[in-house]
Amino acid sequence: MAITIKDVAKKAGVSPATVSRVIADNPRISVKTKVKVRKVMEDMGYYPNFQARNLVANKSRTLGIIMENSAALAFQNPFFPEVLRGISTQAHDSKYGLYLSTGATQEEIYQEVVEMVQGRRVDGIVLLYSKIDDPVLEFLRKSELPFAVVGRPHQDPCSVTYVNNDNINTAKDTVEYLIGLGHRHIAFVGGATDFVVSIDRMQGYQQALAKHDIPFDVNYTVNQDFIQGKERDSIRRLMGLPVPPTAIVTHDDMVAYEVIGYLEDLEIRVPDDVSIIGFNNHTISRYLKPPLSTVDISIYELGLRAAELVLEKITDASIPPKQVAVPSRLIERGSCRRL
Repeated sequence: MAITIKDVAKKAGVSPATVSRVIADNPRISVKTKVKVRKVMEDMGYYPNFQARNLVANKSRTLGIIMENSAALAFQNPFFPEVLRGISTQAHDSKYGLYLSTGATQEEIYQEVVEMVQGRRVDGIVLLYSKIDDPVLEFLRKSELPFAVVGRPHQDPCSVTYVNNDNINTAKDTVEYLIGLGHRHIAFVGGATDFVVSIDRMQGYQQALAKHDIPFDVNYTVNQDFIQGKERDSIRRLMGLPVPPTAIVTHDDMVAYEVIGYLEDLEIRVPDDVSIIGFNNHTISRYLKPPLSTVDISIYELGLRAAELVLEKITDASIPPKQVAVPSRLIERGSCRRL
């Protein structure tokens, strides 16, 4: 026979209402009473029916997680499992579950978000990317559902709750690190130009060059959306310039791995012939030969803080939009050398 809340109350010597408040972690109930009731629940094998409770409270106790493309593709990039680890830690502490988007196209993802919001499938959403003219972000702005963005929104960022690295200054500092090693011919292999992080890092790259009176040369830049399917040829063209770069900054470590592979095919050695540095500090980067110099952007903390901001907004809808900066740090390894 199923154990009921009344059975627990009788065994613990409290009212059913008190048991209900303990389950809800009501601050009005003393710690001593909570410990006693939870011990009885455990001994009796009683598990609260959260689904029924959530229906009554009109809450799903679930956070929606929206990725930039299908889960199958997203999980090929170590950024997403790590940011999800941060989100799930915070969600677990607040007894929330996660609902991952599974759409394979931009249209499918948009429709999925609409259904999440209108069907009240989730209490809040974390958007794991920031793009220019993103219909998903525009829909969320107009909805009343609490949400946070990982990344700086392109337009009117102060009206949105988001968590971000200072990508402009971080990229600027990274290029200046290479300039400090004596490099003046520095290439930039960036991400897709409709993502705000790509725009910001390119801006930081250009600012560093300008600060040190190094002319910006578009031939030293490669962007992912212009080279789809032609990555190898793009690196061959870059290294075949009359004055090839002596250092390359890549959009992230994943891009750096690809570039290093193409350089090996061209019999160009890292760092003897060209230095290379990435972003994100994925675990595998330290095991490359040579180990990859990179920028640690605190991915776990990005996820943790984003979930924290959404949960805060779910608890109190009157909280104004917040913008949280998460620190980055340069990690020097073996892929860069002084000229």
